[in-house]
Parts: sequence; structure tokens; C-alpha cells
Amino acid sequence: MQYVSTRTPDHRVSLSTALQDGLAPDGGLYVPEHFPDLGPEAFEGCETIEAVAERLLRPFTADDPLAADLPAICEATYGFPVPLREVGRRTSVLELFHGPTAAFKDVGARYLADSLARLNEDAEQPLTILVATSGDTGAAVAAAFWRKPNVDVVVLYPKGKVSDRQEQQLTGWSDNVQTVAVHGVFDDCQRLVKAAFQDETWQSRKRLSSANSINIGRLLPQMTYYAMASLRHWRAHGTRPNVIVPSGNLGNGLACLYARECGLPIGEVILTTNENRPVTHFLETGTYEAFETQETLATAMDVGDPSNMERLRHHFPDSGRGESLRDAVGAARVTDAQIEAQIRRGPDAWDTVWDPHTATAVQAREERDPDDDNDWILVATAHPAKFPEVVEPLVGHEVDVPAPLAEVMARSRPVPEIDPSLDALADVVFADRTTPSSVPDR
Repeated sequence: MQYVSTRTPDHRVSLSTALQDGLAPDGGLYVPEHFPDLGPEAFEGCETIEAVAERLLRPFTADDPLAADLPAICEATYGFPVPLREVGRRTSVLELFHGPTAAFKDVGARYLADSLARLNEDAEQPLTILVATSGDTGAAVAAAFWRKPNVDVVVLYPKGKVSDRQEQQLTGWSDNVQTVAVHGVFDDCQRLVKAAFQDETWQSRKRLSSANSINIGRLLPQMTYYAMASLRHWRAHGTRPNVIVPSGNLGNGLACLYARECGLPIGEVILTTNENRPVTHFLETGTYEAFETQETLATAMDVGDPSNMERLRHHFPDSGRGESLRDAVGAARVTDAQIEAQIRRGPDAWDTVWDPHTATAVQAREERDPDDDNDWILVATAHPAKFPEVVEPLVGHEVDVPAPLAEVMARSRPVPEIDPSLDALADVVFADRTTPSSVPDR
């Protein structure tokens, strides 16, 4: 399997190169040159998510140095449950918040961290991971890479644009992880990461890679929980469930589409967004336009210019009017008022406390199928305890904090704050570090 740039399709690299480079030299995003044909029968005998992951990812690592390590990487990726919980009305919830940082991004981050640590074990210069986050990505990446040998991590988050508990998670790290608060929005953080990759000074002084969903190493493992969930449903009911994915930078939704392209039994895929408009605007008009980021209750989805739209348009090309992509995916835009309403009624209507992001999926499910004519999987992307200021007043009680989340929050400390400029970021990243990039595990 080779990986090509969305901007220069004849530029091909191995998986290991794509993981370590993060971004293609032309500024494009790496994508698989093809998708294997893996229907449900290909997973006979695969009963655990680790086994499903190994089977699904085997073609994507073919002829790569990581191929021999794939079973061990899949074991390291999980180690926590990923339940598919039936909630009635032909609807199940795929709970992706049982990992170390209580968000779906733990899966992709742990796969990428274990892969890059193996690839860089004997490198002369540490690999520097640059990651922009709107809340959950940064914490997951920090947790996954913390104290990994020969890898440094720089996490950028928009100051004042994430929940208090998300900020405590983001700032609870040390050693080889540096967190930086940026005075701006998520798109400013994302632009800084992309600018660093294109800057000669940064390229000459650091070996750079990314752990955002611009890195194909984030998307490939995220396919695996869609594979497991759809197979469980298929084996139990014999139908292809529709899947609703809360979406910001579009990586998680794209992973679901990748799984379907491989032949997994997935029906319609619907991307839900908050009041930010780029996805729904494109599907409605056929014209892509970046918008100024709107602040909403679903903070991790506050993205005005999602990077993975480039991958979506690469995989589903058309005359520029959006017809091909509209055939492949649906989208629904959800307001803050609708998010609040779904959280408020969640305990009675679904026996569930929703977080603000998953609430967008619930809203789309009820709008699309009020008479319960179809089977649905709603993707629960984060634990509601991460958003107490939104959730608790609406449900009328405190939400218990998972122990791993509380542990990280207790380590929170002040971090550097910068204006959204590459020079300001360089002043932090190129400063002498007082801690080594390789720290042994405790």
C-alpha cells in the first residue's frame, strides 16, 4: 500500500513516511492510493476490537516496516472498552469516551504514538509533533505521547475557547509535552501548524510531524471502531446501520466513510455540525467556502475551515458542484438551542446524559427518522463530565468525573500564552528545554 498527496497524486510514499511527515511536501494531505475489499466475511473469527483492527489495517500496512508490529500496535491502541449500547427506537450509541482522556481521539492518538515511537526509536534527532486542538485532540495526543522516547510534542489550543475541564486536561503535562495557549480560535492554531511545516527555518531545526487528523495515522485506526460497531450490528440484526458522526475537522466522519469504502456494512453516513457552516454550505451549494469560526456549546466542533474537506473532495471529485460528495454523505447543522434541548431531555427520552457534541447526533437522528423506520448508530465522542458548565444545569445534577480525567486535571499548571504568529510560537518551541525529550516510564 502506498499513500498519495491530495495535490500531487503521482507523489507516492510508504505508510511510515506518511506518518512521520504528517503533511505532504506540496502541502497536501496523504490518502491511501486505494481501498481494500473487506466485506463482513473477511472478519469471520474476529471477535475482539483488537482482532478486527488488525484484520482491517493489515492491507494498509502491507510492505511497510510497521507491518510486523501491527498486532502489538493494535493491542497498544485499545486496552479500554468501546461499547455499542442499545438505547431503544432502533438506535445504538457507540461510546468512544472510555479511554484515558474520555474522548474518541484516544484511539487514533494511541495508534499514532505507538507507531511513531517504534519508527523513531533509534533516530539521532527527536521527532517533534505539532498538534492544534479545539479541545479533545490535544489532550489525547499529550496522553498518548507522554514520556514516549525520542518524541517531543507541542500542543496549541485557543485560549478561552475550550471548556475549563478541557483546559485542565491540556495543561496537565510536562517532560516531553509542551502546551501553548494561543490568543485566537482553533483555525489560528491549525494555520500555525501548517505554516511551520512550510517554513524553511522550522524544517531545518526540527523533524516535524503532526498528530491532528491531517495525519493519516489518526484516520486509519479510527476506521476500526466503525468496523467493529457495524459488524456487531450486522451479526445481530442483518442490516446496515446508518451512522451519525458529530464533526468538526471532519477526520472522524472521514474515517467512517473509509470503513464503508472498504466494504464494512454501513448505510448512510451523516455528519452533524454545530452552527459553523462550511460543511452544510458546501453540500447545499457545491461551493466550498471557509467561514469565520462561530463559538458554540459544542466547542470541539468550532471549526470554520476543516482540513479534511480536502480529503473528502479528493475522494469524491466532481465538476465542482458537490454532487459526488452529496451522494456519499449527508449533513445536518444543529443550533445551541437544539443542543440544550437534547441534553435536557436525554435522561428521560434516552436514559442517557449527552455531552454537547453527541447531542448534535441525537438531534439529527430525531429529525431524520421520527417514526423509527431505520437502524441507527449515534457516535458519542466525549464524556459529558468534560462539559459540566453546559451539561449539569440542564440535567439538574453533577456528572461523575472518570478517574483518569480527574488525575490529569489535578496536574494542571500555567502554560505559555502567545499571539497567533509563527514567530511567537518559535520563541516558545526553540527555547532551551529544561527537560529531556526522552524520559523513562515510571
